[in-house]
Amino acid sequence: MVRGVHGALIAVALLISGCNRRQSALTPFGVEAAATLRLSLVLLIGAVAIVVAMLVLMRHAIRTPGGRLTHHQGMRLVLWLGGIIPTILLLALLIWSLPAMRPLPVKPDTLRIAVEGEQFWWRVTYRPAGAAPVESANELRVPVGRTVELKLTAGDVIHSLWVPGLAGKMDMIPGRTNSLVVRATKPGRFRGVCTEFCGLSHALMAFDVVAMEPAAFDGWLAGQRRPAVSGDALFARHGCNGCHAIRGAGQGGAIGPDLTHFGARASLAAGVLPMTTANVAGFIRHPEKTKPGVRMPAFPHMPEADALALARTLQGLK
Repeated sequence: MVRGVHGALIAVALLISGCNRRQSALTPFGVEAAATLRLSLVLLIGAVAIVVAMLVLMRHAIRTPGGRLTHHQGMRLVLWLGGIIPTILLLALLIWSLPAMRPLPVKPDTLRIAVEGEQFWWRVTYRPAGAAPVESANELRVPVGRTVELKLTAGDVIHSLWVPGLAGKMDMIPGRTNSLVVRATKPGRFRGVCTEFCGLSHALMAFDVVAMEPAAFDGWLAGQRRPAVSGDALFARHGCNGCHAIRGAGQGGAIGPDLTHFGARASLAAGVLPMTTANVAGFIRHPEKTKPGVRMPAFPHMPEADALALARTLQGLK
């Protein structure tokens, strides 16, 4: 018995050690995630209390001599412990949890951010009220204390967005727009993932979530509206502008991620690789080595010197 309890405790400790502050529902930074954690803790405490009560009753029943409990007493015990008390507890829990199920209210001035899942990256478009939209990729920034409505869809197959510390999961379905309303409560850099199998690189489809103070977020969004002028001819020579756009560098495509402020991102390939010159150059020439099944074409014919030069140019887009 003791060994079994010790084994269970060790297993729980190992599971908890796998959590971290960047991607864990146990360290919420959003209103909905905090409410979910409170509800989970209440349910856990209730479950433990029920198990302990059942063990006490079982021990009492085993040690009590036969004939001490009449049929009438037994039926009354079953009625109270099996019917009345569980009904009261479940009804109280339902009434207590109903407010937590109500979504956050959306007002006309609520910041709306469109997030579209692609194989295997994220298209993020900020749509502030009364201003032009701003497109980015593989990074989601939200202001602390402000309500944000995420408009979720998918461009190819079903994806699912989950930021454990911010809110619950929400599917992203082609041809349909789902709405997820969130509000961050503290600043920091966190991590989100795709939780619906969407292809070979499903497990390599992550993104950073940056919760910022409102003034800092407004300044950042204003900076994102400015074009990033690039005079490097390699981008057009190798046909990169057929799929990618850099505002201020001429006409570009919209098939792949917008690279206007690419160098300001902390990672590339949707949260898979650190933002280094070698990683950028390697991903340009052989993206399939990092992400199997990726739709970006490989450029093995591109000279390594050109790839490094192009990588340095892209890193300078901030």
